Parts: sequence; structure tokens; C-alpha cells
Amino acid sequence: MRVIHIIGGGDTGGAKTHVLNLLKELNRHIDARLVCFLRGDFSESAEKMGIPIDVIETGNPLTGLRELRRIIGDEKIDLIHCHGARGNLMGILLKRYVRVPIVTTVHSDYRLDYMGRPAAKLSYGTTYTLALRLVDYYIGVSDPMTDILVGRNFPVNKIYTIYNGIDFGTPIQHSTSEAFYEKVGLKVEKGDVVAGIVARLSPVKDIPTLLRAMSTAIKTVPHLKLVLAGDGEDKEKLIGMAGELGLTDHVCFTGWLQDINSCYAAMDINLLTSISETFPYALTEGTRMKCATIASRVGGVPVLIDDGKNGLIFEPGNDRELSSHLIRLAQDHELRTRMGELLHQKASKLFSIETMVQTQLDIYRSILQREERRKARRRDGVIICGAYGHGNAGDDAILKSIIQSVKDTDENMPITILAKKTMIIRKTMRVGAIYTFNIPKMFMAMRKSLLYINGGGTLIQNITSSRSLIYYLFTLALAKRLKNKVAMYGCGIGPVTGTRDTRYVMRVLNNSVDYITLRDRHSEAELHKFGVTKPIIRVTSDPALVLKPSPSEEAEVVLSKYGLTPNGKYICFLLRSWYGYSEKAESIAACADYAYEKYGLRPVFISMNILYDTKAAAEVTCYMHSDYTIIDEKINPEMLIAVLSHMNVAVAMRLHGLIFSSVSGIPLIGISYDPKINSFLEYLGYGDCINLNEVTRENLWEATDRAVALIGKEEELKQHADILALKEQQNIEAVKELLST
Repeated sequence: MRVIHIIGGGDTGGAKTHVLNLLKELNRHIDARLVCFLRGDFSESAEKMGIPIDVIETGNPLTGLRELRRIIGDEKIDLIHCHGARGNLMGILLKRYVRVPIVTTVHSDYRLDYMGRPAAKLSYGTTYTLALRLVDYYIGVSDPMTDILVGRNFPVNKIYTIYNGIDFGTPIQHSTSEAFYEKVGLKVEKGDVVAGIVARLSPVKDIPTLLRAMSTAIKTVPHLKLVLAGDGEDKEKLIGMAGELGLTDHVCFTGWLQDINSCYAAMDINLLTSISETFPYALTEGTRMKCATIASRVGGVPVLIDDGKNGLIFEPGNDRELSSHLIRLAQDHELRTRMGELLHQKASKLFSIETMVQTQLDIYRSILQREERRKARRRDGVIICGAYGHGNAGDDAILKSIIQSVKDTDENMPITILAKKTMIIRKTMRVGAIYTFNIPKMFMAMRKSLLYINGGGTLIQNITSSRSLIYYLFTLALAKRLKNKVAMYGCGIGPVTGTRDTRYVMRVLNNSVDYITLRDRHSEAELHKFGVTKPIIRVTSDPALVLKPSPSEEAEVVLSKYGLTPNGKYICFLLRSWYGYSEKAESIAACADYAYEKYGLRPVFISMNILYDTKAAAEVTCYMHSDYTIIDEKINPEMLIAVLSHMNVAVAMRLHGLIFSSVSGIPLIGISYDPKINSFLEYLGYGDCINLNEVTRENLWEATDRAVALIGKEEELKQHADILALKEQQNIEAVKELLST
């Protein structure tokens, strides 16, 4: 594989480090050549590292293009990889002649790169913004940078994510702390604590917040010192500000440093105060020296730092919070040591140079494979339709599982979701999305797609509305008419009432659907009742059953936020508003009090849809006299499964509350407002089920007694869910079969 990297050449900081480290290691695997348009520190560093480089010293794009074409000559190029405004401009000019895909790495928020420099923003910023729209593929440095691109309507199916990597294997050469302090002119006494920041002194790095925080912190810890390693347009202003705040004896401005390793080695605390970042090298480089770290909550920082565990995070611009963190670490040597060690362990495992290079190679291969299939195929892609993007954890779980099954079949398959809240889908699922009722876009997408999936949930029913039933049947018929294979994936069916709607269901499903997989036996009986016989029909299970829970330690962080412990005794309620629910709230409250008083189970209410479920919980808690906890933040399905694994009993109206709990074998009590609740528990093979209109405090007490008797038998109960999870594989097989034909 041969790749040409194009960059302006005046780059500094993280972008420079990323490109040079990447190119050095990439050339161990592929032919990767670097072209820049300025001779200076960047090009000299590349030459010292042995990176193949050509320098074209011109500010004229047309002259630069001519030289680029001369350098490439008749060589076969597979990819053009651009960086920055100048790189993107030259890449799109070159594409006309070499006709290969262009990918660009977006190292930072291009709308903030030229903050405080209006002339540069007007020229380079405008060029960057326009050129970005003409590139074929994008690589965001960190998930938050990818989210920014998605939020600005770049094509989500053409965006990849990479994280900066550091070489943790090569021994680090650095001077002693004393030698470094003497070199930069910082007076350090025994017992002093040295905090430091390596950053360009520009507005986006927000050094004023750091200086204000320092002026507050030294009142409590006068032995705190600060090293500012870097240069930039704000330097003189910041030196003046430090003097005004009385920090002259506490702060050292070093200017640019060649020996950055010695700077990190001399720090007790590594800092980052930016208002915008992607995934800053200033943090990962500090992890090699096991520095305790404080950083602003920007970009990919929370991916690296688990706040309070291996570092501390503050909100951008909040000098009070930052000063509090500085005081805390300055006063606690043991805490600094522990956090530095834990951060090093995580960074060396997840953010190594080897991981970064392998990710980049995988991206290249994916792009080339996608280009080949684009040339070879007239139709491509899968469209998935369902009740998605409404903040319901159960629906999110179904969609995640379906997307994963498609990717397991073909990792490069373009995926588009029909949903009401398209931006939420794009950001959370990283797939394309079309507004549910944008019929022209839906039509155009279906003309090009291979497979249409009516995905999960109980979509074929009219108990909530005949309009939704008609919509879903319309999309099935349209997809088939536009020559798609059509599948219904892990569905629930019914109830459907009325002769007209029943006939419509029979006609559309028989004439337009190729394959139907169902999540329970009741749904199979409903289809037979409707007279649906032509599609292949399999009873499998709910797609959400195969989701993997988040790591236990992450679930423990969520629990601790609400004062709960991993080994506590809890009865969990997953409720929702429904017709007649308010009349039963007092009985549910009596059940919660009963479990607390008789068995010592603290009631915990979890909102699976925070727009509605928290209100349902409040209707119950107003009748209670025992202590309780409400977890009402938005939690992704994987985390919800992990949190529920710490519950002892689950009482649920939410179907996926029962499903998620069953994954860990939690004793279950279902309150049924819909036949799907009864059907699942019957199919699962354990758990009490009480119809909502039949709920009384007495039958809930009795169900609680039976559930508590099952505590300790979780492994035995878990086998029931494991059996259903194995059946879910048939959903995936259905997708593979349809795509293969």
C-alpha cells in the first residue's frame, strides 16, 4: 500500500506529534511518504526521524500542485492522506490527476483553531472549512471530535475515529528535576510541589483560568509552583497577568522546550486547561512519567481520565474547581502517586503508538475495500426502521444489536436508520439517519439499498395507533417494491384489532416480507391468526439479550453517585406511566415499603426513559415512608445491564427492564400493561406476572416473597436467559442469508 501524506509544514503541538509519530511507525508496514510546503522545525524533525519527506517551498497552490505531480510522477498511489487547511486544499487539487480517495485527519475543532487571529481565520479558516466538504473520508482524533463532525452534518458513514498514541516501550531520556529547574530558572525549595502545563500560549488553551486558580490555591498551599512550557501570541499578556495576581515567585514561563521529557519528569502535577481539544498529547505524554493529572472536561479527556480515580477533571473556565483540585493534590503526595500510577496503566494499555498505527492501517484497508465495492456494486447498504431516537433504553438496545449483527456480517456495509431524531442516532450509533417522514429521501435510499429491516420492538400493532401500523406496513411494501430484500428482526406482534387493519397486515406481510424472526411464541400465534404464511418465520428472541454489560467497575461508579454500594441489598423498580397506572401507584409503594421493612431491600427506581419514567416513580414514592433512591440519568443499555446486575429483585413494567435483569438471573416480577410482558416471562420460563388492572398490595407482597426466595439462585436463573440468547443467533443468520442472496 502506498499513501501520500500532505501537510502545510508549520504545524506544532499535537498535530505535529501525531503526524510524525504515525509516519515513522507506518513505514514499518506500508510505503508512507510525507509532503509539506515549508522548511523548518517540522520538516527537520521528520528528516531526523528517518521519515521519507519532500519539501515544496511555495505559497502558490498552482506551483505546489505542479511540484506535487512531478514528485509523484508515474507512481501508483492508493490513498492521499491530508492534514490541516493547506494539506486539504492541495489534496483535493491533486485528486483530479491521481483519482484515488482522499482522507483527512481532523486534529482539532477547525472553528476554534484561529481564535484571536481574525485574519488567519478569514483566510486559512475559510479554506479549511470549504476544503473539508470536498474530502472523501474523515478521521476524527477522539470520539468527541467525531461527534463534532457528525453534528456539522459531515457524512457519518464516512467518518472514522483514532486516538493519539504514545511510545511506552522506548526508555525515556531526561535530566534530573534539579537540573531542569536550574535550566528554566525556577526556584524550588524542599517540599515544594510543581504543577506544569505544556501548551501553546493562545486563547484556546485558556491559561488565564489556570493563573486565577493558582492565585487562589497558593493562599492554602504556598509551596505550590507552576511551570508554563510553551510560547504563543498571549505570552506577554499572561506574564503581565501573573504579576498582577502576585504569582511572579510561583510561576515560570519557560518558552518552547526541546527537551519536553525533562519537563514532564520534573512535574508533580500535569495540567490541561483548554476550552477545546480532541485527544491532547499533553496528557498522554505526561502519563509516561506517571504524573498526577488535572484536566478540563474537553474532547477525549474523559475517555482517558476516570474522574476521581486516576485523575481529576474540571469544567472549562471554572477556576474555583481547578484551584480546589490543585489544593487537593498539592496536599496529598500519596494521592498524586496513586493517580499517576493508575493513569499510566490505563494509557499504556489503550493509547500506545502500536494501537494508533494498527487503527490507522485498519482505516486505510476499510477505505480501500469500500472504494472497491462502490465501483463493483450498483446497490449497497441496509436501511433499518423502528421506534428509535426517543430516549428509550430498550429501543436503543434493539438498534445497537441489529447494527452489530449487520456489521458482523459485513463490517463495511453502509447503514441508514429511519428515525424521528436523526442527530441523536448519528451521534450515538455512528450510522446514517433519515427523518422518519422524509419520504423522498427514504425513496432515494431504498432505490440503492440491498436490505430493509423492520427492526425489533412491537411495531405491528394498533393498540397505540393505527397510524403507526399503517406507516410501518407502508415502509415494508415500499422497500419490496424498490427491490430490497425485506426482513422483520426479533419482532413482537400484536395486538391488531379490526378487520381492515388485520387484512392489511396479512396482505403486506405475505407479499412484501422475505423473513420474519420473532421474540416469543405469542407473536407466532398472532401471525398465524392473521393468515401470514408466505415469509420464512422463526421464533428466536429479543435482540437486546446479546448485549454485553459495561465493566463492573464502571457500574460501581454510577451506583456510588447515588450512594449505593456494589454489595448492597436492593429491590429495583422499572416503571412507566400507562392507563390506570396512577390508581395502582399506592399498591406499588406498599410493595416497596414491604420489601424494605421485611427483607431490608432498599427500593431503587431506575428510569429507562427519563422523559416519562421519573414521573412514574414520583407517583409511587409520594406514598412511601421508607428510604429510596431514584436513578434518573440517561444510561446506555450496556451500563443499565451492569447496574441491574447489582440488584436483588426487579419489579418491572418495562419489557427491557425484565430482559436486562434476566441477563444476570435476577428474580423478576412483571407488571403487565401489554401482552408482550406476559409473553416474555412465559418464554423466559421464570418470574411472576401480574396484570396492571389486577395489581393489589397483597398480590405484590406474595410475588415479592416468591422472588426473595430465589435470591442466591442467580446462576441457575441466568441459564434461562442464556438459552434465549443462543436463539437470538438466528436473527443474525437471517440477515446473513438475505444479504448473501
